[in-house]
Amino acid sequence: MHAEGASHKPKCPEGPVSILILGASGDLAKRKIIPALFALYCQNLLPEKFQVVGFARSRMSDEEFRGMATENLTCRYAPGNSCGELMEQFLARCFYFQGQYNSPESFRLLRERLLPLEGNEPTNRVFYMAIPPSVFLDVARSLKQAGLVTDGGASPWSRAVIEKPFGSDRSSSDEMVRNMAEVFEENQTYRIDHYLGKEVIQNLLVLRFANLIFDPIWNRAHIENVQISWKEDLSVEGRAGYFDGYGIIRDVIQNHLLQILALIAMEEPVSLHAKDIRDEKVKLLRSIPQVELRHVVVGQYAEGVWKGVRKAGYLEEEGVPKGSVTPTYAAAVLHVANRRWEGVPFLIRAGKGLNDRMTEIRIVFRETPGKLYDDALHEPVRNELVIRVQPDEAIVFRIMNKTPGLEMKLGISELNLRYQAAYRVEIPDAYECLLLDVLEGDESLFIRSDELAAAWDIFTPVLHRLEEERVQPEPYAFGAEGPLAAAGLAGRFGTGWR
Repeated sequence: MHAEGASHKPKCPEGPVSILILGASGDLAKRKIIPALFALYCQNLLPEKFQVVGFARSRMSDEEFRGMATENLTCRYAPGNSCGELMEQFLARCFYFQGQYNSPESFRLLRERLLPLEGNEPTNRVFYMAIPPSVFLDVARSLKQAGLVTDGGASPWSRAVIEKPFGSDRSSSDEMVRNMAEVFEENQTYRIDHYLGKEVIQNLLVLRFANLIFDPIWNRAHIENVQISWKEDLSVEGRAGYFDGYGIIRDVIQNHLLQILALIAMEEPVSLHAKDIRDEKVKLLRSIPQVELRHVVVGQYAEGVWKGVRKAGYLEEEGVPKGSVTPTYAAAVLHVANRRWEGVPFLIRAGKGLNDRMTEIRIVFRETPGKLYDDALHEPVRNELVIRVQPDEAIVFRIMNKTPGLEMKLGISELNLRYQAAYRVEIPDAYECLLLDVLEGDESLFIRSDELAAAWDIFTPVLHRLEEERVQPEPYAFGAEGPLAAAGLAGRFGTGWR
């Protein structure tokens, strides 16, 4: 049984809305954005009057666009006979317009197509930029010139959702922020990191601040280290062109894992208002010194056999330049220079071509003082709070327990909250949560410009050194744990990866 507490019930946003997906023929729109919108529709969480308008360079009719969209729609929230009817109703609100991202004329014609759909009624607009960052500014300016964007405080409102990467270092990120601000003000800009929409990540603040048991021990006196791991047993899978220009640090660590770290280590906000939450995250990120090259290990997957299948090495992948030194794996040790966390290493790692697929947080507590049970232990064991983000979402507390029997023998037991077993509900996809927040105007789970700058400050210097010095990544076989040097890095801080 689970006690029911205070809740924020999602509500259907008021007023008609047009949701424009720029890059509508791409993988992100097909696999994530449109299915998430359908899921919201099935739960009556879209306004009564709405339309989804796709825009891309590919030639497509409305019917072809609807057929493409259907491929990834699911009946999770509408089982049985109602699902087909709901799909039909939703797809009837979906339209497509073909145009060029760098053509103001295309967006003027888009406006002419959009106005009859809106019925000349004041309509809110969401612009989801599922497009390469290189065309963000062209598209934003063309939207403005076409009269599709209202000012930040105006009604009806306009909001832009921007996908990462947000630049490639601090200076390019600052430039992007300045240029986009010519069209969309900060309160209109929703920089999306889909990890912040994951159910377990949203629960981090609840776990920390709604449970008194954790507050007294959530500090350097009781926590020995914190480990955040992101592992994939996949290759770059056709994304080599994008990935080789960014690498694993920019693709995963500087954004996803740093956001998780901020939620783990930040101080309690004064309220759950978006500004207060993001203020505390910014304070935390600003207290992390620039990561040093000696505290970083980079690796690159080589040929290997995984689950009985030969896997090509990164340098063999189509689209990877010969001799590329782009890392597919990175481990780093960060420190937080404040009173709560002084001296506690935060070990973070991310890699492709590894021996598992998972994202996990481990809070490793210090050894119990005293020697009372030394005779019953083979080796010192530490309590751990394990928060598994994916797959099979769970929160596990590892504690010492007496093994039943006549002898005094201790062993680790797990207090295990597995979401699938504990909650008989559908766990929403991250994009469902984030898109609903955009419609409601809730900015809590989106990245503010000063937060983005603080995150880039931590990694920009080491990224520049890795590239300028062409640091050779250590090879590791596809399906391995990662490069051997990563274990050595953790060992320098008196621990090992768990």
